[in-house]
Amino acid sequence: PLTVSWPRLCGGGADDRGTVTMWFVEWIFWGSLGFVFYAYAGYLLLLVVLSFFRNRPVLLGDIQPMVSFIITAYNEESRIKEKIDNSLSQQYPKERLEIVVASDCSSDKTDEIVRSYACSGVRLIRAAERRGKEAAQKLAVSQTSGEVLVFSDVATTLPPEGIANIVKAFHDPTVGCVSSVDRFVDAQGNLSGEGAYVKYEMLLRQLETKVNTLVGLSGSFFAARRVVCSPWADDLQSDFNTLLNSMRVGLRGISDPNSVGYYKNLSDEKKEYQRKVRTVLRGIAVLMRSLPMLNPFRYGMFAWQLFSHKLCRWLVPFAMIGACLSNIVLATQSMFYGTLLLAQLLFYATAAAYAGFQWMPKSSMFRLPSFFVLVNLSILDAWLRYFRGDRVFRWEPSKR
Repeated sequence: PLTVSWPRLCGGGADDRGTVTMWFVEWIFWGSLGFVFYAYAGYLLLLVVLSFFRNRPVLLGDIQPMVSFIITAYNEESRIKEKIDNSLSQQYPKERLEIVVASDCSSDKTDEIVRSYACSGVRLIRAAERRGKEAAQKLAVSQTSGEVLVFSDVATTLPPEGIANIVKAFHDPTVGCVSSVDRFVDAQGNLSGEGAYVKYEMLLRQLETKVNTLVGLSGSFFAARRVVCSPWADDLQSDFNTLLNSMRVGLRGISDPNSVGYYKNLSDEKKEYQRKVRTVLRGIAVLMRSLPMLNPFRYGMFAWQLFSHKLCRWLVPFAMIGACLSNIVLATQSMFYGTLLLAQLLFYATAAAYAGFQWMPKSSMFRLPSFFVLVNLSILDAWLRYFRGDRVFRWEPSKR
């Protein structure tokens, strides 16, 4: 680091002012790097430490509450039959399971296909106009009677015991909502290797469940008590908002390792990028309406978790920009900082090369920088859209 000295309180000269300026730039650089480290590693490490001293076990039970299984769909004629067949194969008492497809005013043959399953007990709830995923879910919530509501996307495949497993946690009176574990499958439906990021997220959920509560649910497959689904916001990301609703009424969210949702990776990188932007944009909208939940005097440990897992993660792109710009200034004064700048530029060059050239080796050494940069570009894009006033109410299901 550069050697700095404080200026005289009065009458400091140009050299003193320059020294303070460089000190401030150094502070920005190291503070930005520290912030990025905390968002992705520091929070995880603190959870690991806390897990040795704090454990909130989940009291599972072989219960069979009345379940309303809500599948949200928009123009899914090519996949809705497979999803309904998968839902009807669930090993759960038929008299305790209500299967509903909430159609967001589909304009293809989705509704017609759903109606053909009426004799099997599948019910269609069609929105009169297209208003978005959460609006369709709200309509379904209002027209169902299950004690537990289970939500799933059309693209997600459940094992036969999926519903039976995810409701077991509601035997615990402290649990308000339950998230599944994400698993990837290839185009042929075979289980494929998990990416490092997915493994990282699943580890975070595991630790959060043990220490206190989850901060977010898997939107493709999650369950909640009806009490935390009312009132239902039709313009806010349902999985994130459901978790926050649980905390508002004094209940927690947990991740159940035995509840698994299988889905395919997006093969189109551009579509995957847009999906990330939409997801973050919708999450930011939820957080901005829930800022009082960052108050630790009211929400205790959860306020710290919400700040660390969500807000810090979504502020990382700005820290990356701060680290790069401050490093450029510092590199003019020190070979040490010049070396660090070279390392930064090499990191970004590797990420760009992996994304832009097919000949790059497909190893984690090159894939991780590219994924990290792509994720944070999508977050930055989401912030820009949020400040422009963009909100994602309507949705286009990702074709996998």
